[in-house]
Amino acid sequence: MNDHNTPQADIGLIGLAVMGENLALNMERRGFSVAVYNRTPEKTRAFMAGRAAGKRFVAADSLEKLVQNLQRPRRVMLMVKAGAPVQETIAALVPLLEPGDIIIDGGNSNYLDTERRVAELEQQGLRYVGTGVSGGEEGALKGPAIMPGGSTAAWDVLRPLFEAIAARAPDGAPCCRWMGPGGAGHFVKMVHNGIEYGDMQLIAEAYHLMRDVLQLSGEAMQAIFETWNRDDLQSYLIEITAAILAFREADGELLLERILDAAGQKGTGRWTVGAALDLGVPLTLIGESVFARYLSALKDERITAAGILSPPTDPPPVTDHQPFVTDLGQALLAAKIISYAQGFALLQTASTTYGWALDYSDIAMVWRNGCIIRSGFLEPIADAFRAAPDLSNLILAPFFKEKLHNAQAGWRRVTASAVQHGIPVPALAGALTYFDGLRCANLPANLLQAQRDYFGAHTYERVDHPRGTFFHTEWLRNRED
Repeated sequence: MNDHNTPQADIGLIGLAVMGENLALNMERRGFSVAVYNRTPEKTRAFMAGRAAGKRFVAADSLEKLVQNLQRPRRVMLMVKAGAPVQETIAALVPLLEPGDIIIDGGNSNYLDTERRVAELEQQGLRYVGTGVSGGEEGALKGPAIMPGGSTAAWDVLRPLFEAIAARAPDGAPCCRWMGPGGAGHFVKMVHNGIEYGDMQLIAEAYHLMRDVLQLSGEAMQAIFETWNRDDLQSYLIEITAAILAFREADGELLLERILDAAGQKGTGRWTVGAALDLGVPLTLIGESVFARYLSALKDERITAAGILSPPTDPPPVTDHQPFVTDLGQALLAAKIISYAQGFALLQTASTTYGWALDYSDIAMVWRNGCIIRSGFLEPIADAFRAAPDLSNLILAPFFKEKLHNAQAGWRRVTASAVQHGIPVPALAGALTYFDGLRCANLPANLLQAQRDYFGAHTYERVDHPRGTFFHTEWLRNRED
């Protein structure tokens, strides 16, 4: 170890909750010395005496000492709660830094905050990077997917570190690419989380149908998910669902059946939907997934309503389970494709709006391992955007068009059966409605425009005139006073 007056650490990390601790341990294991600081000194001392004991860590009991212990240009990573805590930490840190130093926000900050912070800190000569880190506690420790963006000049300095600690894809490539300027990194991570919401809701709906329509046992459902995880549906979330369905408590009962059906959320799904509304992107499946969580939280209200509102009368029984399960797998695959397609459509619009020049193939490659939505068809997504960088919608790519074509009949049968049995499938059905809406050359929006013009003189375009020519009709002129 160097003497006390010589900088000892390659990077400083602020925030020693589980994600921060695991990320610090990951860095140290990959050959980097890490200075650590936590607002609560006891947390730092406990870490140094426990998991960090005997390793290349430097404890700091103040931000000043953290900065003093860093090699130049200083790299300081924040693993603190988004919002005010991040802003307060930046405000305290900036006076201690020098031009060229780098602040990295590794939490789930809102991309608009990151966009603003990049501009503000660059004016002060500092470099700021908003970095999406996905993979949960295990990913942080063993290798997450990393999505950095912000001050482009920081990338050459950070690249060796980030690529060293990132997950590795099956071909050995690090699951880390530079996303773009401003808030691009945090936006990509936000969309990742939105797709995660969609995937989780789709899987929950499949479970609901198997449980309440087919009335399958936990073992039978586990076997189905394990089978799905060996084909087109292979993914981390399918894998852990099979594991959850196998988990029993000491008395032999399935733990899942004892978990209250009221879902929580930390806000990134809501941010994704808000961004879609701001940018005018139909993110219907992810929106339905967010609202499904809100509805699940109304547990007492649902219990009351269940005793008042009538279920369907005599829904047609499903006597042959295997064809239904096959259809359900196809419905899940098709809806999952729609979820990714909507997510990438949001990325495309944001990239154009904010001038980020996102590389959609790179994004898919980063998500191949380490992150929560890693799945078997991220490689085909990357291939689709490599083949057609200006692809307007992922579902128009030949690979996904064929998958949707083959899945369509089963998708429709499952959705119809769910409606007949009164099983809510907002994500499965919302995905199908989006698919039908996108392939419909003539939607009834002409009536909407007529109504808007009727009551608000909002004007409309005509099919017999060039686009961009607007008309208004005095709809009441033939009415008598």
